[in-house]
Amino acid sequence: MAAGGLPLSRTGRQPIEVAIQAIREAGAIVAGHFGAPQKATLKGRGNLVTEVDLLAEKAILGLLRSEYPEHCIISEESDAVTTESPYTWIVDPLDGTNNYSFGLPFVSVTLALVRGEDILLGLTFDPLRQELFRAEKGKGAFLNDAPMAVSPRKDLQRSALGCDLGYDAEKGAQTLDFVRGLWPGMHSLRIMGSGALGLAYVASGRLEIYLHRFLYPWDVAGGILIIREAGGLVTDWQGVP
Repeated sequence: MAAGGLPLSRTGRQPIEVAIQAIREAGAIVAGHFGAPQKATLKGRGNLVTEVDLLAEKAILGLLRSEYPEHCIISEESDAVTTESPYTWIVDPLDGTNNYSFGLPFVSVTLALVRGEDILLGLTFDPLRQELFRAEKGKGAFLNDAPMAVSPRKDLQRSALGCDLGYDAEKGAQTLDFVRGLWPGMHSLRIMGSGALGLAYVASGRLEIYLHRFLYPWDVAGGILIIREAGGLVTDWQGVP
């Protein structure tokens, strides 16, 4: 076992080392194909998957299966891998696929390790800016190698708010209604296109608030820990952690 009770990999490495290698390898694929024509498949209303999603996922899952063959895996584009292990890797190989397919340079790769409902590692990597947001439980949050913290601002009128509408038309409309109720009571509003980066930007103090009506585990698992370790709060719409 690694320090803190985390499992060492098959080659004796710390989980954070494996995670950083996996997310950077996937990020290199994402960055390397950015701006090139993409073959995309529609999974649902406004919900695309490109060949780069699949290539990046293959890189991450290949490394995780090699280093932690006994662990469970949940990944956006593949069937879940279920074992007897209490540990699960949660993977989004390309968050912001719509941005990516339109050539908008605001995308990320995100990865988390959980034990039950306890998030142990969280990483979000912006491969186009080479920014790695990461956290280990109890060890703080970092942007690349620099410690980071949430914004100290408490006044909504001075705050930057980020949001996304998602793929569900009704929930997207609810988000617009909510924001309309606040406008113009905040300093600025940004629609992000990557929930994982929205959360990372809250953790780094670039946004005071990020909100979304519906996200999947691979969108939020890493970001929840990163924000908590940066001194912030993540809740559902009823205010429950």
